[in-house]
Amino acid sequence: MNLPKFANVPHSFHTDLKNRITNYFEEVGKSTTGNYELFLKAVVLMAGFLAVYIHLVFFTPTVFWQVIESVLLGLFVAAIGFNVMHDGAHGSFSKYKWVNVLASFSLNILGGNSFMWNVKHNIIHHAYTNVDGMDDDIDIQPWMRMSTTQKKYRLHKYQHIYFWGLYSLLYIFWIFILDYTKYFRGRIGNMPLRNMKFKDHFTFWFFKIVHLFLFVGLPIYKVGFSSWLISFFIFTLVAGFVLSLVFQLAHTVEHTSFPVADPTTNRLEDEWAVHQIKTTANFATNNKLVSWLVGGLNFQIEHHLFPKISHVHYPAISKIIKQACQEYGINYIEYPRVRYAVASHVAFLKQMGR
Repeated sequence: MNLPKFANVPHSFHTDLKNRITNYFEEVGKSTTGNYELFLKAVVLMAGFLAVYIHLVFFTPTVFWQVIESVLLGLFVAAIGFNVMHDGAHGSFSKYKWVNVLASFSLNILGGNSFMWNVKHNIIHHAYTNVDGMDDDIDIQPWMRMSTTQKKYRLHKYQHIYFWGLYSLLYIFWIFILDYTKYFRGRIGNMPLRNMKFKDHFTFWFFKIVHLFLFVGLPIYKVGFSSWLISFFIFTLVAGFVLSLVFQLAHTVEHTSFPVADPTTNRLEDEWAVHQIKTTANFATNNKLVSWLVGGLNFQIEHHLFPKISHVHYPAISKIIKQACQEYGINYIEYPRVRYAVASHVAFLKQMGR
């Protein structure tokens, strides 16, 4: 397909910014990948997930604790996705490739597919952020309208109300419908999938079966269908909502842009780095608890500009990026609190539904 092209500029903002970030890491003498804090956090999250899963499946807690633990399981799934899988998939979790592969493979255990994620997220989303027809993250049609270039239906008038429930279904749809749709259609949105090798096909089907065994077959066998169904829906709805909201707050708020390529030249207005800043927003960057839980994805601008750098370094490099944006006259979008970002997202959805 004819992919949109970014603007060519004589003095690249991206080149200047890369030089500044490179100089920073040379000065402080740090690796751009994860450190012991990230590795410790990964151990804590994985251990917590395993403990809750084992207690739910093999020790049959009372209904009260079953509900509490199911909520915790959903939060652990989201946190592992943000902190372990996400950095691993970008190759920033560790300086060792095999460790990154192992970290990214956590997605396969949790029901997703690392191959599909790499194409959808690393290749498409990170290149063509908020470009309708390219970025699969804003393609929730017909249920939601996320851009002025998308067709508007009557139900969109209420999308700022029902999105809470729709976002909660993301995880279930992701693992049971969307991955299979992409697999059999051979494309993600308008972008064809690159050729899958035998190992990619094997990994897809093998881990889908493993996931069904771990999260459907074995729990039903151990605790019964009704008890499994309660826990399964609670933990998937919690995980789905948290995953959806964090990613949507980063791009679909009032102040982010949704660029459209020139119909004649098929060229976007800005160079790639400026495009990323205009289509991305940060939130609650001074809240250390939020940053810890969401794997630095509240520093989404830093992540989109430097996805190969681990999120543990985002607070430090954000100061450099802010300074560069100020010098170049580029608006650095940031919401000081989570609730402000949520309010802006709701206002954006309301505006798109009018």
